[in-house]
Amino acid sequence: MSDDILKPVGALSAPSLVSIDGRSADLVEVTDRGLHYGDGLFETVLIQDGRPCQWSRHRDRLHLGARNLGVPLRSPDDLGDQVLALAKGVEAGVLKILVTRGSGGRGYRPSADPCPRRVLLLYPLAEDFSRFREQGIRVRYCRTPSSLNPALAGMKHLNRLDSVLARREWDDPSIAEGLMLDPSGLLIGGTMTNLFLWDGGCLRTPPVDRAGIAGTRRGLALELAGAFGLRTRVEPIEPRELEAARGIFLTNAVAGVWPVHALDGLTYPPDGLPWDFLRELWRLGRRPG
Repeated sequence: MSDDILKPVGALSAPSLVSIDGRSADLVEVTDRGLHYGDGLFETVLIQDGRPCQWSRHRDRLHLGARNLGVPLRSPDDLGDQVLALAKGVEAGVLKILVTRGSGGRGYRPSADPCPRRVLLLYPLAEDFSRFREQGIRVRYCRTPSSLNPALAGMKHLNRLDSVLARREWDDPSIAEGLMLDPSGLLIGGTMTNLFLWDGGCLRTPPVDRAGIAGTRRGLALELAGAFGLRTRVEPIEPRELEAARGIFLTNAVAGVWPVHALDGLTYPPDGLPWDFLRELWRLGRRPG
């Protein structure tokens, strides 16, 4: 990919580079179905030392979601080549990949022969995400419930209004994240994270077959646990169960691992979590591949 494909734009709060369908651009057609209906998917990929971290997990989830939505994508290698070219020379950053069904006419019915659109945006990595925050974070419960839809559960589709409304509920900078429940009161996860409960002998995390996102770091955590002799269970979790937990932590592709030290009126002692496991999870999450 040539150097002129990526176009510098904006200030620090804006993406530093933008590519649309492999070309330098910063405008999307107003007829794009992603804009009209949220008809598409996205991935948020950590870039470290010029390489995308945990890329195979992001790639596989994107292509699985595209198949479920009926959005034809080019080969995985084609997108991977573009991502590698964009990441080259970037010491630390965040790459956001958006894939929409492309442009279409008015109405929900999609074209039988869509022409998907790919938008890649590169952002600087905020300093707060460049280190493992062992001191933990403070979180709260959100009033906004997470919608239930088994047809969309697990995938990172573009309809994120549940999280948008939940994130509007607080502006206290000392609160890093909010936990969301489904309409029946079961935990789903954070507005942008997956939740894990540690009871001293087993890691538990909510299922993502009816709501929530199948996070790449969630998948890594479930796989890594066995190497540390930790049992895992994917099962419904009620908020009251967090009161008796030894500890809880959240996972996210950019933050990696967030131990929780306070949740509303609850506090968790710093020695309650399996720290060797968490440190390795954070390290592996920043490994290219």
